[in-house]
Amino acid sequence: MAQDDTFDLIVLGSGTAGVGVARRCRAAGWRVALVECREFGGTCALRGCEPKKTFWMLTEAMERARRLAPHGVAGGDAVSIDWAAAQRFKRSFTDPVPARRETWLRDAGIVALHGRARFIAPDALDLDGTRLATRHVVIATGGLPAHLPIEGAELMDTSDDFLALDALPPRLLLLGGGYISFEIAHMAARGGSEVRILQADRTPLAQFEQDLVERLVRRSREMGIAVELEAEVSALRRAGAGLEATCKDGRTFQAEMVVHGLGRRPALEGLGLEAAGVPVEKGRLVLDDRLRSTGNPRVFAAGDAAAQGPALTPVASHDARVVADNLLGGSRRVDYSVVPSVVFTIPQLASVGATEQAARAAGADYEVRQGDMSDFLSVRRTGETAAAYKILLEKGSGRILGAHLLGPDAAEVVTLFGFAMKAGMDADGLSELMTAYPSGASNISSMLG
Repeated sequence: MAQDDTFDLIVLGSGTAGVGVARRCRAAGWRVALVECREFGGTCALRGCEPKKTFWMLTEAMERARRLAPHGVAGGDAVSIDWAAAQRFKRSFTDPVPARRETWLRDAGIVALHGRARFIAPDALDLDGTRLATRHVVIATGGLPAHLPIEGAELMDTSDDFLALDALPPRLLLLGGGYISFEIAHMAARGGSEVRILQADRTPLAQFEQDLVERLVRRSREMGIAVELEAEVSALRRAGAGLEATCKDGRTFQAEMVVHGLGRRPALEGLGLEAAGVPVEKGRLVLDDRLRSTGNPRVFAAGDAAAQGPALTPVASHDARVVADNLLGGSRRVDYSVVPSVVFTIPQLASVGATEQAARAAGADYEVRQGDMSDFLSVRRTGETAAAYKILLEKGSGRILGAHLLGPDAAEVVTLFGFAMKAGMDADGLSELMTAYPSGASNISSMLG
């Protein structure tokens, strides 16, 4: 590469969002470079969704065997998780990703570069002493754990660290009651750890339907996870071979490992944004509804770095399409109106659209269809005892405003509700959909009643 190289586009980050933009612009004939300061692949493939789901599948299989032991799975109650073997299985998915991603980029004609890039002008970056000139830049650097004003915060591990463990700690504390903490808790507890979630207020998983969250909290406690509410941590200190967390009310909890589960922030440090005239407010890029910087029209952002929609892989894919379309001459706005979201606990908690609290705050005229699903045949067959649904419909039109599910097939079924909402299908239309039977989807007509 020449000392002063010029590109049509430089993408910062090799995750879902960055690669999505780079691929589309390269296919349009642009000269594209992609810069990655870590391993090629991004959070989802290496440190997030994919490894998490691998561990979840194993723990869910173990849990299901235990639940069905009285019903014909002989020896199921003795099934346990070999975490070291599970880690090897996970690595069979994650270890090949960096080399494969880098090879794919180069085969596609995208210049793949390692290093930390920083802006030195509105249209140029420095990469380890090499000046890279460009017409456009896309910031797709992902997210990092949020900075916490807690004494001893540096002693905490992250979800990345947890997913890399070869052995689980005897005791595990999870700070914050969001989806990261609940997912880790359900995996670790079933792997044999003594697990405790410390939630600062009384509303864990606040963005989800609280009626179902309460059921999930009860189920979590039943299987041994301690969920402590109004337990805001003020300090973290070393205590013997482990750590001690002190709450503002004086309570203390000890564990060998403490994991940060108190939110994430865009990874923007070291990018030299001031040199590019790219404004930042409260740690977030200031973008318009086309994901373009309001201060430098050459610069766009996508995915967790943009922080405009929920921090989810499908949102990163959506952002990539929006940014690529706009770079290539379009005028496309973001649309986060229908985004299914799932907490991969056991059972799963899933949501799409408005919660009842949000619908009420918006002044919507709605009706609720809700009920317990633990006696549905599709749930009884799994041995699960916690399952429920809550559907919000606009009065008169039957338009689906929100769908919230707790149960074994929640992730798959909520996607059908999301599809119906996106397609403008009302409750009557969705309830008439012919589904495979017996399946989780075949319960939809019963939910909509």
